[in-house]
Amino acid sequence: MRGADHLAGAMAQAGVEVVFSLSGNQIMPLYDALIDPGIRIVHSRHEAAAVFMADAYAQVSGRIGVALVTAAPGFGNALGALYTAAMSESPVIFLSGDSPVGLDGKGAFQEFPQGAAARPFVKASERVQDAGDLAPAFARAVRLAKAGRPGPVHLALPFDVLNADVGPAVPMTSADFAAPVRSADPEMLAAIQARLAAFERPLLLAGPSLNVLRGGDRLAKLGAALDLPAIALESPRGLRDPALGAFAEVLATADCLFFLGKATDFMSGFGGMAQSSAAAVILVDPDPTAIARAKETLGGRLELTAIADPGPVAAALTAAGSGGAARAAWRREVADALACRAEPEHTQAMHAAEVGAVVQSALQDSADAILICDGGEFGQWIQATTRIPRRIINGPSGAIGAALPYAIGARLAQPDAPLVALMGDGTAGFHLSEFETAARERTAFAVIVGNDARWNAEQVIQVRDYGAQRKIGCDLLPGARYDKAAEALGCRGFHVTEAGQLQGALVDALSGGAPTCIDVAIAPQAAPNVSRKSPEPAKAPA
Repeated sequence: MRGADHLAGAMAQAGVEVVFSLSGNQIMPLYDALIDPGIRIVHSRHEAAAVFMADAYAQVSGRIGVALVTAAPGFGNALGALYTAAMSESPVIFLSGDSPVGLDGKGAFQEFPQGAAARPFVKASERVQDAGDLAPAFARAVRLAKAGRPGPVHLALPFDVLNADVGPAVPMTSADFAAPVRSADPEMLAAIQARLAAFERPLLLAGPSLNVLRGGDRLAKLGAALDLPAIALESPRGLRDPALGAFAEVLATADCLFFLGKATDFMSGFGGMAQSSAAAVILVDPDPTAIARAKETLGGRLELTAIADPGPVAAALTAAGSGGAARAAWRREVADALACRAEPEHTQAMHAAEVGAVVQSALQDSADAILICDGGEFGQWIQATTRIPRRIINGPSGAIGAALPYAIGARLAQPDAPLVALMGDGTAGFHLSEFETAARERTAFAVIVGNDARWNAEQVIQVRDYGAQRKIGCDLLPGARYDKAAEALGCRGFHVTEAGQLQGALVDALSGGAPTCIDVAIAPQAAPNVSRKSPEPAKAPA
């Protein structure tokens, strides 16, 4: 058996059913080896798209996602998507072909120091140099990707190592792929419970891995058990995530912030500092560096810390309960702030808020529905006007362009769930060719492109910061038709210019059994600005 066969066998034993990939010379041995265990290869049109697919697959399935790309240029194309997966806390195994070990230092085809390039984007990077270690290395990668704060792990696969004959594989068990679990010690858990019980207005802030899509009702149950509001932060706009309404305003009035698996970074205003909060802080995190940074930033406000995984801590505290706290009024106040929404102004062309309302109506009756939302100002309005619990957004990285690959990965993870992906017309340009992948792989879902013929988020910044006469580089081609492009790539397409047309087109797209693009002509609007005060309509950029 070749090393590639050992690796393919380990992947099958780990439960891998699908690999997202773009082919290349250096990974052909593994392509061949994946045939026998029946692991499906979904062949993308760009390496970054393959990683985005694996990312969404991991988020929806609860298992690892696997991306496989070729060496050097293929590897490099994937790095931006790896950063997004890391920030979204997605357990992705990133496999890359590599030049032969036997030719190291001799200028081999596509020789490149992949480990050094990958390390800033992943939890760990390993170049496997012995064919007999390929299966154990994959098991190590799986354990690490799932452990602590989940995230991507990289394995570089030299061509000669994949091809080397190493005899029969050593059988592996599920224990070889099981991630270690770290819980806080009972005394620390008791101290956290007791300290939380002493506050009148505490908030619990969790990371993306405890959101509804991945954690189900775990966070809601924890909040109920501790009698406090519990919020997952997962947006690049942090506290300004339109789905959180006016949450930033109530955070500033909290007397305790309990961070569970969420670093005290920009997403919370650096532990409330941006809101001038004097709240005490409790931090439980699997990463010691996150705790060290919080100590440096927050000083005496940081009262309790523990190095532990958020999942088992959440389970233990849920079982322990609140210690007698009674905070119904505080929880109502936070809920009311979360429910706040901006009032859209009237526009001649369709407003993004109208698109969101139609999508909400189409998905709200399905507990399994998945909303994928990507893009700038259009994406923010969709997040403000939809309340679909199971969502994938572009995550803390702030990258755009992943919506279509996300939809493919999500569909393969959950074949029957109603699935709508929304993206701006700027976003659509990143991976438009993946419509061909969606058609070829027969992954049915609806894609809505909000078409305002501009990079609107950037124009909003330019007008706000430099003046209406200083706009530059933000216009896209008026009349561009993304539905026609999708049709040319094998999908179905609709063009919508009025709100009354959208509902029928979306119903057709969700029931049509094929990937479908709905190009919706919308008015350019600044993202919603939400406040508990009487809202003023958001103004369109000049």
